Amino acid sequence: MDPHLRAVKLFQAVASRLRAFAFRTLGMRIEGHVWIAAIEWPLRPRCITLGTGAMLDRRVTLLATSDIARIAIGARTYLNRDTFIDASEAVEIGCDSMIGPGCYLTDHDHVFNTTDAPGALPLVSAPTTIGARCWLGARVIVLKGVTIGDGTVIGAGSVVTKSLPAGVVAVGNPARVLRPIAP
Repeated sequence: MDPHLRAVKLFQAVASRLRAFAFRTLGMRIEGHVWIAAIEWPLRPRCITLGTGAMLDRRVTLLATSDIARIAIGARTYLNRDTFIDASEAVEIGCDSMIGPGCYLTDHDHVFNTTDAPGALPLVSAPTTIGARCWLGARVIVLKGVTIGDGTVIGAGSVVTKSLPAGVVAVGNPARVLRPIAP
C-alpha cells in the first residue's frame, strides 16, 4: 500500500476514534467499535445509540428534536453521505442495512391550517422503523409511522409514505411494491 494512503487511513481511523470518544463522553450509547466520519454534531447525543460496526459517512446528521426522541442505528449498518435522520419520537434502523446517499428519514411532520404558521403548530409523530438487511437507494425519503420489513430494497428517489412488507423491492412516489425478492 502507498505510504501516503496508509498515513491518510491512519489519520482517519484516529479521528473516528476521537469522535466516538467525544460522543460517548456526551452520553451517546456506542456499542463497540464504530466508524464515524465528519458527521453533523448531534443536538441530543444521549438519545442516540450506534450498534457495533455501524458506519456513518461524512455529513450524516442525527437530529433528536426532543428529550424523549430515540435514534437507534443497528450493528454493521452503513449511513452514506448527506443522510439526515430527524426524530422527535423514534427512528430505528436494523442491523446490516445500507442507507444510500442523501436519504431523509423522519418520524414526524407538522400540523397545518390556513391561519397559523406551520412552525407555530404542534408536531404529529409516529415511530419509523427500518428492518434488518434493508437497502435504501440514493435520495429515498421515509416518512412518519412507516415500518419497512426486513430485507426490503427501496429504489433510488422513492418516497415511502406507508409501511412495506419484508423481502420486497419497492419504488416510486409514493413507493409501491414492484416484486418480491427471490430467496
